[in-house]
Amino acid sequence: MTHPIAPLHQRPCGWNTQLTPRQCRQPAHGTLDAELVIVGAGYTGLAAAEAWAKEHPDDRVIILDSEAVGEGSPGRNSGFMLEVALADDASSAELERMSELNALSRKTMSRLRQRVEQHGIDCHLEHSGTYRAANTPAGISSLTDYRSFLEAAGLRYEHLSRSALNERIGTSYYAEGLYSPDCYLVQPAALVRGLADALPASVQLYEHSPANAVRANDKGWSVSTPDAEIRAPRVILANNAFSRALGADTSRLTAIYTYAAVTPVLPQTLREQIMPKSWGLLPAHRLGCTLRSTHDGRMLIRSCYSYEHEEDNSLIERSLAHSLARRYPELSGMNFESVWGGTTGLTHNGAPLWGEIKPGLYVSAGCNGGGVVKGTFLGDALARYASGQPVEPIHQLFGKASWMPPEPLRHLGFCLVSALEKRRAGGEA
Repeated sequence: MTHPIAPLHQRPCGWNTQLTPRQCRQPAHGTLDAELVIVGAGYTGLAAAEAWAKEHPDDRVIILDSEAVGEGSPGRNSGFMLEVALADDASSAELERMSELNALSRKTMSRLRQRVEQHGIDCHLEHSGTYRAANTPAGISSLTDYRSFLEAAGLRYEHLSRSALNERIGTSYYAEGLYSPDCYLVQPAALVRGLADALPASVQLYEHSPANAVRANDKGWSVSTPDAEIRAPRVILANNAFSRALGADTSRLTAIYTYAAVTPVLPQTLREQIMPKSWGLLPAHRLGCTLRSTHDGRMLIRSCYSYEHEEDNSLIERSLAHSLARRYPELSGMNFESVWGGTTGLTHNGAPLWGEIKPGLYVSAGCNGGGVVKGTFLGDALARYASGQPVEPIHQLFGKASWMPPEPLRHLGFCLVSALEKRRAGGEA
């Protein structure tokens, strides 16, 4: 199977279209030399560049991105910045490891918040906390497991009944839920654009410069784009699943597309009912719906998954509209303002693909849906590791990405597991 070097999105990123148009950096051109080349200007790549520049301020660092910053996958997520482990990662049996992960997440989130404040990044960062809610036995079972983890880890939460949820988020769809304060909401395209604009002077960003190939040479490595060749002793692949086309392990990483839609700004009466305060909701079941309000009074829904390619967005739009109307009948018939797809790198066991592939060639991929905070930490750690500094025991904390069968068995397995999970999810979808 030939892996693409970058995603081909059918529609613009809805978060990005809400922002003032930005002047892109020029594409890379000619023959260039650097001490470090980073492929991917998402949260992982930007954090790696920042960490390298901090330790080596005189080194030239080049970042390549296949799209305009904010238009790619880092700007297409739902904008949740979790300070504690994802529900799917949480384990009451590994409290010491989970406590270390939570501490790292809090520390990383604190640094991100400081950068937002230091550089005046207008990204509507808000410490809103997050809800998890369920309305089926399967979802409630998952919610109970997560509640047990929160209690064992000594993390704060509130258990909410159907009526209590209705007061908070304006829907009686869910039977019960949990509220955790350990989450921020953000406008993700604004955040990643702001972080890119705040890069140190020693870091040069080239947009619309997809890396076509990475080859060893007498300088260490050569990275080719349509109009340039960049030579450097070290290369970091921070383009998630698309790192497979450049040398990352294809047997441990898969590209999954997910989809989001956002309504127009809701009438004031609906806003008072549905979003008296800013809130975000993550599903109890992995195939459930993510929901959140936006700073200007829109409703966002994220759901649906596809394997390795983007599905017809018009079909996805109908599915998302149906799911939203089930939760909020008063929004039935309302057209979305934007619908878009985005990618995430998925590993079978949820552990990242992280470390040195070959001498001087590094990768951090497979954030498995936790990209903003988790990706920022892993990018920072990888740059420190590549420069010979001591780093946290990444594989002990996060695990190692496990092997997946080759195609077509992998695709068949994805379809079978997805069908089974959808059946189990039932009304959670």
